[in-house]
Amino acid sequence: MFDLIRAAIPVFVLCLVLEYLSFRFLPDDDELGYDLRDSRTSLTMGIGNVVINLGWKLVVLAALAGAYLLAPVHLPAMNPLTWVLLFLADDLAYYWYHRTHHTVRVLWASHVVHHSSRFYNLSTALRQTWTPFTALPYWIPLALIGIPPWMILLQQSVSLLYQFFIHTERVGKLWRPIEFVMNTPSHHRVHHGSNAAYLDRNYGGILIVWDRLLKTFEPEGERVRFGLTKNIDTHNPLRVATHEYTSIWRDLRAASSWRERWGYVAKGPGWSPSPSPARVAASD
Repeated sequence: MFDLIRAAIPVFVLCLVLEYLSFRFLPDDDELGYDLRDSRTSLTMGIGNVVINLGWKLVVLAALAGAYLLAPVHLPAMNPLTWVLLFLADDLAYYWYHRTHHTVRVLWASHVVHHSSRFYNLSTALRQTWTPFTALPYWIPLALIGIPPWMILLQQSVSLLYQFFIHTERVGKLWRPIEFVMNTPSHHRVHHGSNAAYLDRNYGGILIVWDRLLKTFEPEGERVRFGLTKNIDTHNPLRVATHEYTSIWRDLRAASSWRERWGYVAKGPGWSPSPSPARVAASD
């Protein structure tokens, strides 16, 4: 009733086949195209995400329903302004969900799955986390202001459906007014880049205006290098799903203080403690 994603699976498959054939018969030396092992991993991650969400969506629905009951007003679904508010509120919630899942390491451990491919095609859009549990708090405020839970879940599916189609190298830059307002393949390629200039940029879901307003926007310029700053070199879905959690656990075990443990969990990916004088002396 709420999730368009499962219903759209045949569309996803058809578009994947068409994009693959376009690379096969209309190749472009500047584009990476498909790697079948990589795409198989992405599809496996996507299927796992769908299966996990079969149960998790019930928890999400219960939480949103509880928050909705606490709302001082209940906004009518028949009013078009409720849908306009939902569209903007959902997209802003997604922006902050996305931004914090890049800048807080324990959250990044879930989201890094989506960035672990060195290719950028429609199969990459399906490379989704098996630990979706950290997203819920970002949408609770929408229920608290009186938006019905079924509308929130529906709009989340609309947003994810839109974002599927921006994971492609086959589309260049679009008409300038569209590029100014909407998240596009060009903007999202930047987001998936490991180039220094592209790190932590373009978090938008459907709209790119939040990035422009909050100074996280970067236009596509130099050729994008897709993947992570330190790639994981595996097609094993279980390792793809858990490798950053494993790294966090390893860093926590090696930490010498609670300050370091906090840093390894709550600060950004790649954070490390400044070397103390004692450590510097010991290393010398």
